[in-house]
Amino acid sequence: MKPVYFLSLFFLSLINAQKLTSNELSIINQGDINKELPIYQTTDQNQHKTLLSLSTEIDPMDSNTAVLVKRMKLSLLSTDGGVGIAAPQVGINRKIIWVQRFDKEGEPLEYFINPVITWRSDLQNLGPEGDLSIPEFRDQFYRSKVIQLEYVDLKGQKYSEIVEGFTAVIFQHEIDHLFGILISDKKEKEKNDSYKQVDAYKKSDSKTR
Repeated sequence: MKPVYFLSLFFLSLINAQKLTSNELSIINQGDINKELPIYQTTDQNQHKTLLSLSTEIDPMDSNTAVLVKRMKLSLLSTDGGVGIAAPQVGINRKIIWVQRFDKEGEPLEYFINPVITWRSDLQNLGPEGDLSIPEFRDQFYRSKVIQLEYVDLKGQKYSEIVEGFTAVIFQHEIDHLFGILISDKKEKEKNDSYKQVDAYKKSDSKTR
């Protein structure tokens, strides 16, 4: 019964994922598809509007999705110390993110398609965050210490995992982008009685997302 359940979820996801528009295809395939896409900035009015827009699901098996995933990685690698990027930051309001996995050996970069946070811990961290799309901005934010995540890969395979610490912070930051939430507009969460200082941000001093 379980495989049927996951298969149903997968096909439901494909139904919800609308085809890429002509404008999106133009952005994804602009110039040399083996090079990075420019990163959108809040200082540009039109780009800022895209960054504030809600993202929708994408078909993981569309060949253009693979091109977008590859070019997003190149965009991230072109930055000085970036640890994550979301599709809206390259002009595409679709649910794709890249995250540097500080919780894995070798700290690899990994992509995630149609990611959803299904659970967040009440225990929160307070630490600094920056953003690749917001020049010279940095502030302190609360983030859940542990999250549970569901996503698919380019083959449509569905995954679920629990992530904690600094890597969980990056996931929450990037998934916020998919909802048009920028840290420059984000209100600091209220402190609660369960707040406890932890070391999740120990690698974040020189990092931006």
